[in-house]
Amino acid sequence: MEDKKIENVIILGGGPAGFSAALYAARAELKPLLFTGTELGGQVGLTSRIENYPGFPDGVGGSELVDLFQRNAEKFGTRIEYDTATSIDLRATPFVVKTYSSEFKTKTLIIATGASPNKLNIPGEDEFRGRGVSYCATCDGAFFKDKNVAVVGGGDSALEEGLFLTHFAANVTIVHRRDSLRAGALLQRRANNNSKIKFIWDTVVEAIQGQDAVESLKLKNVKSNKNSDFPIDGVFIFIGHTPNTAIFKDQLDLDARGYIVVDNRMWTNIPGVFAVGEVADPQYRQVITSAGMGAAGAIEAVRYLENMD
Repeated sequence: MEDKKIENVIILGGGPAGFSAALYAARAELKPLLFTGTELGGQVGLTSRIENYPGFPDGVGGSELVDLFQRNAEKFGTRIEYDTATSIDLRATPFVVKTYSSEFKTKTLIIATGASPNKLNIPGEDEFRGRGVSYCATCDGAFFKDKNVAVVGGGDSALEEGLFLTHFAANVTIVHRRDSLRAGALLQRRANNNSKIKFIWDTVVEAIQGQDAVESLKLKNVKSNKNSDFPIDGVFIFIGHTPNTAIFKDQLDLDARGYIVVDNRMWTNIPGVFAVGEVADPQYRQVITSAGMGAAGAIEAVRYLENMD
């Protein structure tokens, strides 16, 4: 390890935040090293079509956009490794990053490991992802214009996204396992007053069914134990997100939900370590906001290194 060169910057994560950070770091001639993690592109790579990213008036496929991000970053000198960090040591500089294949030292670290939507883990959920199953109303709502959709969940996110879906869908049915919502009073009032929103209480989804796309949900009432099939064109699952921060526990400050705490310059509690994108953003979770955070994090890394020198 003593013989290995010390990187200027290592970036963890191959989504919009990671590639944006890589682009800015590469243009500053830092020769960044980016580890993609297990899913190239993160959630964006699994999204069938994105219609709210500037510069693509006709929309763009998620995997296509990720490919463009990667090509842009590589054009200016980003080195891509299809590997995953398994442990991090931030106790002293240079920081140590271990992956499945090797071990690296770096002067700065930009964390863009994202957050994963919590799943129902039921039959049909993975099969129909992108074909009627979604975890983002802002991303996919427009595809369900004049359709009937279901929202699974009962918290703030479920109601916020459900209300957003009423701009497109003919009807929005919120399926909740309890007989009362956990969302705030204002959101509950808005949902109850919206003529497009209906509720199915005390019910869980046991399966998502269809042929080429989602056609119905298999529901179970938790009080009566009765099953039923509910015809539907799409289902949006909002039962929370889990930030991918397990390897940073006890080293970086995390909030109560596990998101990395950053200031308005993307700095963590450890100088030289920056967090960008959904790993530090429980609020917006959009491609454009993640890309912006990535750019900011890289600019701050450049400034940090200049001050070190």
